[in-house]
Amino acid sequence: MPFSDLIGHERPKAILKASILHDRVAHAYLFHGEDGIGKKLAAMRFAQAINCDTDYGPGGPDACGICQSCCQIEARTHPDFRLIEPDQELANPQIKIEQVRELEQQIVYRPLVGRRKVCLIDEADRLTQGAANALLKTLEEPTAHSLFLLITSRPSALPATVRSRCQAIRFVPPARTQVEAALITKREITPDDARFLAMATQARIGQALKADVAALRAQQDEFCRLTSQTSLQSIATLLGTAEALHKSDRTPEALEWLAQWVRDLVLVGVGADPDSLLNLERLPDLQQSVRSLQLGNLLDLLTEIETIQRSSGRNLNLQMALENILLRLREAVCVPVESRLP
Repeated sequence: MPFSDLIGHERPKAILKASILHDRVAHAYLFHGEDGIGKKLAAMRFAQAINCDTDYGPGGPDACGICQSCCQIEARTHPDFRLIEPDQELANPQIKIEQVRELEQQIVYRPLVGRRKVCLIDEADRLTQGAANALLKTLEEPTAHSLFLLITSRPSALPATVRSRCQAIRFVPPARTQVEAALITKREITPDDARFLAMATQARIGQALKADVAALRAQQDEFCRLTSQTSLQSIATLLGTAEALHKSDRTPEALEWLAQWVRDLVLVGVGADPDSLLNLERLPDLQQSVRSLQLGNLLDLLTEIETIQRSSGRNLNLQMALENILLRLREAVCVPVESRLP
């Protein structure tokens, strides 16, 4: 499939196509940005475009999507294309040094049929220290026919020495309207469902294309009940819910929905366009909750949720963190302004 199959990302596409057109393809790229927004797909299309058997037309360098080379790369069977990714069956998925050593043995040889040997390393931030050091040696002395494409949503987790050997290209989520249009076309769903998926996934097209609409709406109902003033009045209910969510490994899911609810409260509080709300159907509830709230408290709460989400893999007590967020939301929503401590 051609680059046009990639929703959004006009700037990265233009950079990559220009590099092929002017024969200035770097030996290594670092594609970074949020999860599920199309980085890996962009890398696949780039690999296909470089080794495509078909001459490109007036639109510039691209993958035809139908030649033998494009089809083999899509199927991961091309002799000059290698995909390395963490073993998802492991409790802590990692890319091990053995995978990089095997790659080193193959990359030194010239391409068998393509223009370049392409190695795509997905979730490159999961390289072990040994694997990262081994890869660094290859990046420092690359062969003229090799191309490395590193994909990550956590570039800071990669050693600075590895990052410095790559040309970094940042990817941002596509516009919500682009995601909605793609969902209506590709998934044949209603505009309402397309809007909901685009909002719930924060325009992460990869997630939106795979998400179960009914399951997400059920989650939304569940967590909107939790954030209702009735539920927030009971401390016992909040603590019990936090414990149950933690035991079922649903704390990250809960934090994401709570963050969305608090964002909506902030947006209502500043008089934003209602179309920007995920929980648009619950606008009256949001308006009622926000009447006695202080915007600064909401912003502080949202910042704390986002900090917890970024630190979730660092031995943080997620149950206690979720309890604290729920109790702070309860205080913000249920306690009258005049009775709060200064």
